[in-house]
Amino acid sequence: MAEIQGLDDLLTALNAGETIPGGSPHHAAMHATSQESLRITAELNGRYHSPDEIRSLMSALTGREVPESFLLFPPFSADFGKNIRFGEDVFVNSGCRFQDQGGIEIGDGSLIGHNAVITTLNHDMLPSRRADMHPARVVVGRGVWFGANVTVLPGVTIGDGAVVGAGAVVTRDVAAGAVVVGVPAKQVGTVPEE
Repeated sequence: MAEIQGLDDLLTALNAGETIPGGSPHHAAMHATSQESLRITAELNGRYHSPDEIRSLMSALTGREVPESFLLFPPFSADFGKNIRFGEDVFVNSGCRFQDQGGIEIGDGSLIGHNAVITTLNHDMLPSRRADMHPARVVVGRGVWFGANVTVLPGVTIGDGAVVGAGAVVTRDVAAGAVVVGVPAKQVGTVPEE
């Protein structure tokens, strides 16, 4: 597979939170990387794969080895792929969609429920600059649990051990050990201490 021209520079810019102007070389590299992601996820989702085959495909998607303890139930989609990092013992359930240009980190032991959507890009508010993209990393701590149909917006950090209830839309940071629900997500409790 050919190396994508400008990918390393693009990742540097994305991880620094730099705006990616529409029509720029970074924008072109982003689209080329997305095409590779579409190819890999089509293969992932097109037929049954063993857990080892899934890990191999996810390693190709992310450009780094995923841990042997990683488990995913397809279908899964990522519209970039190269800016996702999974910790040990992470489980991603079926139907999840990751928009990972801005970076997604999922900590050890986290469980991501059915149909979760994690977003890391915003388009510019000005109509004349709408093709410009503003990346913002999403960090999911260790031992976090997402219920089904959770949506996480760009720039959010979810603290260790937190629980995000089904259908929640997370628009701001969640404290470690918090239980949040609703649209927008609000804290309704805390995880019991062991």
